[in-house]
Amino acid sequence: MNAFLKWLISLILIGAVGLSGYTWVMLNWSYANGERAGYVQKFSKRGYFCKTWEGELAMVSMPGTMSEKFLFSTLEDAVAQKINANLGKKVALKYEQHIGLPTNCFGETDYFIVDVSVLE
Repeated sequence: MNAFLKWLISLILIGAVGLSGYTWVMLNWSYANGERAGYVQKFSKRGYFCKTWEGELAMVSMPGTMSEKFLFSTLEDAVAQKINANLGKKVALKYEQHIGLPTNCFGETDYFIVDVSVLE
């Protein structure tokens, strides 16, 4: 029984280290990056245990056409403050896409905003 307990604990530790390593790699390696421009129409801090900033950018290609929605997340409070300060203005959101995260504790979307600039 003692050998089985050691084997079980070893298996759990290997799984935890593997999952931690995988999560670290997925957070630090971006699948894609780019910019989206438009008007932030929704932005709030959400979650029961893991509070993340979640938002919605309305992208309008031409006046009078339907806007496309771009859903995004951010973990950085400094970036969230920049977004909040520029609500209602046309902004460009610089993002990194991180796919394959094992939980939505880091954000509800794959798109993480890293910088904000106001467009004139």
